[in-house]
Amino acid sequence: MSTPKTESIEQLCAAKGMRMTEQRRVIARVVGEADDHPDVEELYRRASAIDARISISTVYRTVKLFEDAGIIARLDFRDGRSRYEPQPDEHHDHLIDLRSGKIIEFRDEGIEELQAEIARRLGYRLVDHRLELYAIPLDDEG
Repeated sequence: MSTPKTESIEQLCAAKGMRMTEQRRVIARVVGEADDHPDVEELYRRASAIDARISISTVYRTVKLFEDAGIIARLDFRDGRSRYEPQPDEHHDHLIDLRSGKIIEFRDEGIEELQAEIARRLGYRLVDHRLELYAIPLDDEG
């Protein structure tokens, strides 16, 4: 799926008047380069490997700042850990492999149309939604 590039995260921060310290830049880069929806502990591990002065509390504060500003999105996939991705530039849904923890992003126009139609039938106009599918590989059903 298409997500903003690292530069875009920094540009969005600057556009929102956010002071960008070197540590925030590192964290923005780590979030922007991630393709696996990392949690704060994983973001900390990656960021501190780049700059050992970055503390986990700095990562928590920065992630919260970015989330509150609408720059990154927080995802909760029922595993007790909040995970993060750059705010998508287009809507997508997630399939979570319960065996491996792998998260697959997808978009299906049929699902999008069906959700809007269900809302209409119930007397509503759909303005937002989040779809998460929890699955196991077909070859695990054995």
